[in-house]
Parts: sequence; structure tokens; C-alpha cells
Amino acid sequence: MTFAAWRRPRVILWTAASVVFLGFLIALEITARRLGVTGPLVSQLREVIFPPKSGFLLYGGMALMMVVLTWRQRLIGAGVAVGIDAVILLVRWVLDAPATGGHPFGTGALWVMLGCAVIAVTRRTGAERALLLKGVGLGLALVAGRKIGDIWLFITAKTRPMVLDQYVATADHALGNPSWLVGRIVEASGPVGNHVLDVIYAQLAVAAVAVAMYQLRHVATERRFPVHHLVRTFLVIGLLGPAVYMIFPVVGPVFAYGPGASGTGGPEWALLNLWPNTPPPVNVPHSMIYDGITPRNCMPSLHTAWATAIFIHSRKGPRALRIAGTFWLIATLTATLGFGYHYGVDLVAGVVFTLTIESALRAFDRGWDRSAIQLVVHGAVVFAALLVAYRFLPLEMARHPWVFGPLLILAMLSVIHGYIRTTRQWEPKAAPALQPEPQPEMV
Repeated sequence: MTFAAWRRPRVILWTAASVVFLGFLIALEITARRLGVTGPLVSQLREVIFPPKSGFLLYGGMALMMVVLTWRQRLIGAGVAVGIDAVILLVRWVLDAPATGGHPFGTGALWVMLGCAVIAVTRRTGAERALLLKGVGLGLALVAGRKIGDIWLFITAKTRPMVLDQYVATADHALGNPSWLVGRIVEASGPVGNHVLDVIYAQLAVAAVAVAMYQLRHVATERRFPVHHLVRTFLVIGLLGPAVYMIFPVVGPVFAYGPGASGTGGPEWALLNLWPNTPPPVNVPHSMIYDGITPRNCMPSLHTAWATAIFIHSRKGPRALRIAGTFWLIATLTATLGFGYHYGVDLVAGVVFTLTIESALRAFDRGWDRSAIQLVVHGAVVFAALLVAYRFLPLEMARHPWVFGPLLILAMLSVIHGYIRTTRQWEPKAAPALQPEPQPEMV
């Protein structure tokens, strides 16, 4: 019976995926060590004792894990996490050892997640053990994704010295250089507008946790996860998106055409110091060398991709959640452009990228029929065509903006329309209400 269970297709798939993921983590750890930085595995183990890089992320991961717990267990877990952080904070205060280089909280949340994993292995059996381990895995996956992303961005900077910003900036003329326009608007908004957008941009994972917790709110009572939810899309975007960074390395307008930001880049590396006041001239683009620190993380815009996923998954929530999802999408798009982290064409590619992944995941759950294959192929072809156009047709796009600008928007809208039309057909139809049959009456 046990051997037969292990031979089930879904079990085989998850086992193979786990092995591949573990191998990827080990390879990433070795690569990071060779580049002189700490890898994701060691970095996560360090946070068991040392101040974590993001305490908010650890508490967000713990909140995701708690969807499998009862309310009593959630209160106990949250109390234990806060208590551990309070004790650690008190010890650091007594020893005069401030939490430099990280947040003074978050270690307690990590300890609670690891403790639940130990409880699942030692005190649970069968379906209850599997459910608790899935919850722990969900929380730790959110944290591990951030760690892997940080290391991968460092690898892009070290292994891709040449960047293609001139090509993307030239192609962006077809959209009217939106980063330059929004950059001036954000600059005019002053420190308050900058601070609000910075918080929204940096805490995208918190919005994702809020939507995911709504989708997973019935897990504790139903004792199972829904077939599809936001966390799956979020993780797949984070897994596949950075691979495109290696194919199409771009640093962004604030770095390639501006003063740089966050201690990286700078005028000495920029082609011209123009952002955000003067759009770049239309010239024949060339690849150019850039520093070994700034991530090549523009194409596609994964912040746009994740914000789009949040927007999609918030559509079936209550009105407040739908409004929040819309606000987060608009604010994230404003921040990505206004801070000079992305060009407009990056955002177009990010939207198409997300809808293609979301379509593939939903098709995997319901089955690959003709409509599903057409939807995914359409999105993949449009995404590939965008990258090819940005790389090989940027000068033509800049010289004929009234042709290529609408074409870019129409290509994106075609993917959006195809996704909405097809997924609506996939939705289960509500059964018509039964009408009572007419009964004979006395005359």
C-alpha cells in the first residue's frame, strides 16, 4: 500500500520537484560562496540566532503557516513568537548588542515555524502531519524565495557585466518614456509621496500575504488547501522571472541614465545623467558595461508581475480586498516607474508574463484542453515577441511611436482579453434554481 501511494503521479511530481529544488539550493549556495557572499541556506540558518534581514517577512511567513492551525493554536504560536522576540531584545539590551544589519524582531516567528515542523514530524501522523508540513513549507517558501532572490540578483550583477539598457530605453520611446514622466511627478510629490510609494514597493510581500490568507481562510476547518491560490503564482513568478534576467540584463533608467540609487550605480557608470528631466536621445543602441553590484533585474518587471497577480487573486474577495488589490497595483506601477527602477516596456512584459503563468497554473489544475493550450501559447508567443522587438527593433520603435506604441498596448490587451474570456468559461456554472411544478387547484 505504501509503495503504491508513492507511485501516484502527483506524489512523484512533488517528490521530483523537491529534489530539484534542493539541488538548486545547494548549487546556489556553492555559487554564492565562490562569489564571496553567503548563500541562501547559510543565511537562513544564521537568522535562527542573529538579527533577520526582514522581520516583517518572517512574521508574514508565520501568518501563512497558521492557516492550518486552529484559532487557539494561532494565539499560542503568535504569543510564543512575540515572547521569544521580547526575550532576545531584552538580552541584547542587557549585553549592549544592538541588532545592526537587520531587524530586532522576527527570530521568534522563525523559531515557531521550525517548532511546528518538529511537532509535525514527531507528534502528528497521516493527513494531519502532511497538512501541518504543508503549512510550514508555505511559510518557509515565502522566506526562502526572498533569500534566493537576493542571491540571484547578486549573481546577475557578477555574471552579466554588459547591460542592454540602451535598447530598452530606445524602445521605450514608443510609449512616450513613461519612467521620465512619472519620475518627475513623484519627484514633485515631495518626501511624503516618496515615502508612501517606497513602503508600498518594499512591502509587496505583505500585500500578497493578506490576499493569500483570505484565500486560505478555510484550510483550518476543511483540513485541505484549495486547488489554486496566490502563493503558487507568486513562487512560480519568482522562480521563472529571474531566468529572463540572465537572457536580457537591464539595470533601469535611474542607473543607466541617472544618479543611481541605494548605494549602487552612479553617474560614473551611467551613459548620460538625464533621468528624470530629459528623455534620452534616439541613437543606434549598443550594449554597455556596468558595475558588478547593481542587479540586472528589469526585464520583465517582477514587481509589476507580482502586483498583477495580487490584483487578479483579489478579484473574488470582498469589496475592501478588491479596492486594496487595485490600489496596490496602481501604486506599485507608479513606484516602479517613478523611482526609475523600470522602463515602460518592462511593465508591459511583466503583465504578459504574469497572465501566461497564471493561465498555465490554472490549466494544470483543470486539465489541458484546447482553450488552455491556446491561451498559454498565445501569452508565451507575445512575451517572446516583446523581448525580440526590444532587442532587434528598438530604433524602428522609437522612430515610429504612433505605430509601435499602440501595437505594444494591443499585444498586452490581447493577452488580457484572452485570459478573461477563457477563464470565465472555466468557471463552474451555477445550477438553475428548481421551479416548483404547478399543482392542480380546487375550482
